[in-house]
Amino acid sequence: MKKLLLFVMCLMGFSAYMNAQIPSVSLKNIEGKTVNTSAITKTGKPVIISFFATWCKPCQQELKAIHEVYADWQDETGVEVIAVSIDEAQNVAKVKPLVDGFGWEYEVLLDTNGEFKRAMGVNMIPAVFVVDGNGKIISSHSGYTQGSEKKLIEEIRKHTAAK
Repeated sequence: MKKLLLFVMCLMGFSAYMNAQIPSVSLKNIEGKTVNTSAITKTGKPVIISFFATWCKPCQQELKAIHEVYADWQDETGVEVIAVSIDEAQNVAKVKPLVDGFGWEYEVLLDTNGEFKRAMGVNMIPAVFVVDGNGKIISSHSGYTQGSEKKLIEEIRKHTAAK
C-alpha cells in the first residue's frame, strides 16, 4: 500500500509539471561552464532531460540504452539529451570519468546542491522529462524498465510530426 501511495504521489508531482516550462537555474557543465537551465530548451529542438547519479545503476542503464540509439534519434528528430547529475559536491569528481567511460555524448550538467532537481519536482531517480521544441514538458517518468527509451522516442516523434 505504501508503494502504491508513493507511486501515485510521484505521478501527481510529475503531472503538475506537464506543459510547464523549464525553471531557470544556473548549473555548471562537466567542463566548468555555467549553463542556465531555461536556455537548454530554447533551441527549437526536442530535449530529453535525465536526472541521474553516479551510484544509480538504473540511471546508468537508461542512459546507456539511450546512448545506443542517440545518433539515430538525432538524425531523425534533432533531439538533444541533457543528463543532470545530482551527485553531491564531494562526489562530483566521479561524474566526468563515468560519462567518458560510457562514451556518452550528452550535455552533462552538475546539480550539486539539488536546486534544479527540487525546481523540477524530482523525488526519485532516474527521472526523465521530454520537452518539445517550444520548451514545454510533454511527458515524464521516474524509474527505469528495460525498453522505456522506446516510449521516449515515441513521444518525441508524436510531437515533431505534429509540426
